[in-house]
Amino acid sequence: MSDLGAALRAWRDRTDPAVVGVTNASPRRVAGLRRGELAALAGISPEYVARLEQGRAATPSAQVCTSLARALRLSDDEEAHLMRLAGFAADPDRIPHLIPSSLHRVIDHLGGTPVAVYDAVWRLLHWNRLFAAVFGDPTDAAVDDRNALIIQFESRNPRVRQTDTERAYFEQSLVADLRATSARYSNDPDVAALISRMAGNDRFCRLWALQAVANHESAHKTAVHPGVGAIPLDANVLTTQNTDLRLVVLTPRTNTTAREKLDRLG
Repeated sequence: MSDLGAALRAWRDRTDPAVVGVTNASPRRVAGLRRGELAALAGISPEYVARLEQGRAATPSAQVCTSLARALRLSDDEEAHLMRLAGFAADPDRIPHLIPSSLHRVIDHLGGTPVAVYDAVWRLLHWNRLFAAVFGDPTDAAVDDRNALIIQFESRNPRVRQTDTERAYFEQSLVADLRATSARYSNDPDVAALISRMAGNDRFCRLWALQAVANHESAHKTAVHPGVGAIPLDANVLTTQNTDLRLVVLTPRTNTTAREKLDRLG
């Protein structure tokens, strides 16, 4: 049995079936999850779980590791350990983009609010159904175009409306945040590629030349939905510890009909 297999077996054995929603009342030889139950929760085959635990399978993908971590309710530290055992050790020179299970669990409980996860270079990694309903399905755009800076400076989302003041603040804040990121990850080729692409935009270049450095923490915008009309929103940015991911929670602006419209879309 490999170190990865031993860890998976130990985590499976300690997991209380009732805690993860398994209510099968048939007699158990062990207190933890059966292989088939873990497989069902993680969306993989029982045979693959067996091969992983016995050290007979090839290295699992990052997606499979994330699914196993969510199914086993691993802590962030345990999930990071699982990723290292599977060969996905974090590179300090590269921007993290793997979303820990704890963050997925938070998002699962925010179904009534548009939520999205971005990495440190503002690349869109994950979103919930209401986010897609409000702003349009992100999968309609190419993967390389799913970036908040590209969408903003290249005017790629016709559903977003901002006043001149809101736009000026948002763009200045995003560029200052990118400046900070470029210093933290100076050797990441994705940072250099984004800056190179944005260099063709006059508004970006003027802001980049200011050398401002700051964290982007909030913004105001209005989503214009073809079915329910204008939805005024406040964007609140939460940065995760150790992973540098940005959880963006879009809450309805007070004294507007935004809450009602979000409920209708939800």
